[in-house]
Amino acid sequence: MRAVRFHEYGGVETLVVEQAPDPHPGPGEIRIRVAAAGVNPVDWKVRSGAVREMLPVDLPAIPGRDAVGVVDGIGVGVQGVNIGDRVFGLGGVTGATAELAVLSAWAHAPTTWTDEEAAGAGLASVTAMGGLKALGPLRGRTLLVEGAAGGVGSAAVEIAVARGATVIGTASERNHTFLTSLGAVPTTYGTGLAERLASLAPGGVDLALDTAASGSLDDLVAIVGDPSRVSTVADHANAQRLGTHLANAENDSALLAEAGELGRQGRYTPRIERTYPLERLVEAHAHAERGHTRGKIVVRV
Repeated sequence: MRAVRFHEYGGVETLVVEQAPDPHPGPGEIRIRVAAAGVNPVDWKVRSGAVREMLPVDLPAIPGRDAVGVVDGIGVGVQGVNIGDRVFGLGGVTGATAELAVLSAWAHAPTTWTDEEAAGAGLASVTAMGGLKALGPLRGRTLLVEGAAGGVGSAAVEIAVARGATVIGTASERNHTFLTSLGAVPTTYGTGLAERLASLAPGGVDLALDTAASGSLDDLVAIVGDPSRVSTVADHANAQRLGTHLANAENDSALLAEAGELGRQGRYTPRIERTYPLERLVEAHAHAERGHTRGKIVVRV
């Protein structure tokens, strides 16, 4: 199969398009013929070696964790999916940016989503849902999402709105119209956030979700008044220090199915900032590494 691989840790120049062995699904896994794959911050962090102690990989490795495609292989013990079904989901830390990929968690992709949208849904939706579930019921609550314009943040906004929350999202001013389109009340992050929130939410902010790891976790706890009403999907060190919830992305088919159902209802649509062909994954990684992505970056295979 054709794939993008890196043979050593390093910069984007380590990425090459080449032939690689076909993967095969093990028990409880499926294989898809990939239509598109997501590009996530973890991809370039793994490629660069920045997280090699926490997430070591065997080299050469294929970057990418989430993808959409048509099922063409089914492992032992798998039920509820057939050859030819269009699904989106998650595999290992690597393996998605190729013509064939093995998934360990998946759900049927809504017909309302394009391949690009479905490719951007996997990791963002399970991460957002993990962070939101830690906060309990959302209906009737006012939720602050820190880093609301990013891939996980934008997913969290739409999912929280669908669950009945009033959402305030932080982002740079250039992304405020985007946040409004998601159903959030936008505001800027940084100094003076508590004062801005006092005018936007006179009744107070009930809950907060940090998707940015920008160092604001102390402020978020002060704003809501209780670390048990704050969760983060990114700031491990400060979560442990402050006692907030820490949600890690899990390969959970039930969460993917929940995201897919919201997609079918038209209540959650992954937002795609830019799409690249497989041959230009170097550019996609460079774009992701610069940060400040609005929604998701996707690679067409």
